[in-house]
Amino acid sequence: MAVPEHQGDARAGVHGDVGARMRRFRKERGLTLRGLAAASGLSIGFLSQVERGISAIGLTALNGVAAALGRGVGDFFGEEPRREEPQAPQPPGHFTLTRAQAGATEYISGQQTYRMLSARGQNLVLEPLLVRIAPGGRREDAYGHPGEEFAFVLEGELIYEVDGVEHRLHPGDSVHLRSAVPHSMYNDTDRVTTVVSVVTPRLF
Repeated sequence: MAVPEHQGDARAGVHGDVGARMRRFRKERGLTLRGLAAASGLSIGFLSQVERGISAIGLTALNGVAAALGRGVGDFFGEEPRREEPQAPQPPGHFTLTRAQAGATEYISGQQTYRMLSARGQNLVLEPLLVRIAPGGRREDAYGHPGEEFAFVLEGELIYEVDGVEHRLHPGDSVHLRSAVPHSMYNDTDRVTTVVSVVTPRLF
């Protein structure tokens, strides 16, 4: 059973901050909610809920909104993401090396916390993430976007909807899809679910 939205969750105001920035950026561009919905592929109702802090938005869907508003995803999280420690210098270009003891960058959007698993590489296209999905909250609309997406459940359970069909994933289960197919994920349990996710193109 999912816990009520925002119950006992310190993240309650975080997706509201994302929504407030979305509204500000949209108005700066002179766009209505209808215009943003048409440009991003998301519904007017869902975008309205995000702007009002009622619903959270995942990073891939936020990437579509950011592109429609001429912004980067990082702009919606304030001046700087949360960093545990400074990242060590990384080899340029064709590869990166991320040590276990290195600091990690995390972004929080509503019920979901995204931990970056690698540094940026100029010629690399994958975005590897460790995603923690807290229980509860409102379910995000299914959404399609360019690229591919892979998710592997480490702990907990997750409903992953692909093209209108729901699949319940348990630890050790994975899903890999072309991201143009409408999809969404939701944690309807009473515990945090942890997933390794790899998406293309890069979000940051």
